[in-house]
Amino acid sequence: MRALEVSAAHLEAPLRREVDAGAARSGELGAELRRLGAAEVELRQELAAASEGVSALDVEAARIETEADEARRRLEQANADEPAEGDDRDQLTATVERLERRRETLGQVNPLAHEEYEAEKARLEELAAQRADLEASLAELEKLRNELTETVERRFADTFEAVRGHFENVTATVFPGGEGRLRLTEGEEDEEDEEEPGVEVELRPAGKRVQRLSLLSGGEKALGAIAFLFALFLARPCPFYLLDEVEAALDDTNIGRFVELLRLYSDRAQFVVITHQKRTMEAADVLYGVTMGGEGVSQVVSRRLPREEAEAASAA
Repeated sequence: MRALEVSAAHLEAPLRREVDAGAARSGELGAELRRLGAAEVELRQELAAASEGVSALDVEAARIETEADEARRRLEQANADEPAEGDDRDQLTATVERLERRRETLGQVNPLAHEEYEAEKARLEELAAQRADLEASLAELEKLRNELTETVERRFADTFEAVRGHFENVTATVFPGGEGRLRLTEGEEDEEDEEEPGVEVELRPAGKRVQRLSLLSGGEKALGAIAFLFALFLARPCPFYLLDEVEAALDDTNIGRFVELLRLYSDRAQFVVITHQKRTMEAADVLYGVTMGGEGVSQVVSRRLPREEAEAASAA
């Protein structure tokens, strides 16, 4: 059963990894976008505060300068031979001194304020451009992820339909008079016995009702697994296949059905079978074995078995 789950997962694993990589990259870009957005907001606030501070200082300095000039003018008039009516020399002197002290408390006007403002403004524009670029990249990744997800689902659906059709044909060979089918399952989160989504193998041997693969006997499970593997082979053909003792749990009758599958599809691919079963060896075209040679040294031996001879040996 574990081999079936691994085989089913292998159908969509490559594209699923691409989708996950796109999702991870999308998350990284989203985090970077949020960071740049926060930096942009903070920079805008600092820029606005600096601009307001510079403007306020300029206005205050200009107003004090104007008042000081007016006080000096009136002081000069008070020092004349005929002071203007309502002018008080001491009062004007005190006013001038007060305005001078007030101007000094404002500090020196920053001559680089304009340059700093322009630099911060340029940085803000650069951050805005980076943010726009990240938003475009994020949208492109989102589109790519959707396309990959759609491709994964479409290819899985196509592959599943092909495997399901071949599985029904193969099970008719390994279970004469019976039938088999593949069914997609959906997980139920609200149930205690949570069933994970995947592919469920259902078989009905001759004279029995339809059962899940996990409820069948050991030999029936092995035959069902073999049928599923051959269905995968037929859906996604390869030049050769390596089968490692897949028929170890079968009796002679079921081994004969397995051999029948090998002969049925031997014209489409080459099968390399590792086995200890005599009937499987009799169906081979070439046999390779390891034997103990002289002085305890292992040797590899081979023998080509003509098809006619193999069939005669199998019939005997």
